[in-house]
Amino acid sequence: MADADTFAEFYRDTYRGLVAQLVAYTGDLGEAQDVAQEVYVRAWARWRQLNTYDNPRAWVSRVGHNLAISRWRKARTAVAGWARHGPPPPVPEPDGDTLDLVAALRRLPEPQRRALVLFHLGGFTVAEIAGMEGAPENTVKARLARGRQALAPMLTTEVTS
Repeated sequence: MADADTFAEFYRDTYRGLVAQLVAYTGDLGEAQDVAQEVYVRAWARWRQLNTYDNPRAWVSRVGHNLAISRWRKARTAVAGWARHGPPPPVPEPDGDTLDLVAALRRLPEPQRRALVLFHLGGFTVAEIAGMEGAPENTVKARLARGRQALAPMLTTEVTS
């Protein structure tokens, strides 16, 4: 608990200064707050070692600067790619049948929904789904059967001639 207390005190004492520094680097308060959050997550993960440093605030400041630069480089690369290739092609709106399927799937219990989506849309085998879900294959088969049974009346439409 002492680690949590000392970290909380360190956070309270250094957060505002770090965010101010990051705003100066990024020019954006929201971006600065996002970077600061990432910095403190990393600091907490290393707090036992970081707490022994003469100046842990310097470490936080440096990591914040590096993260801000890294994000800036990623954004610059993305903009360059967009400029080189243009915007992505428009994605067509989902049709009515797709919207109906999604609405029906939402009404199923989560395990059945996951099994159906992984099997029919994801292309996974029953054995693969069982491994991913940590469930026996027969359980996955039962979820698929029950899910299909529950979906059928929700998706039936009458065809008029």
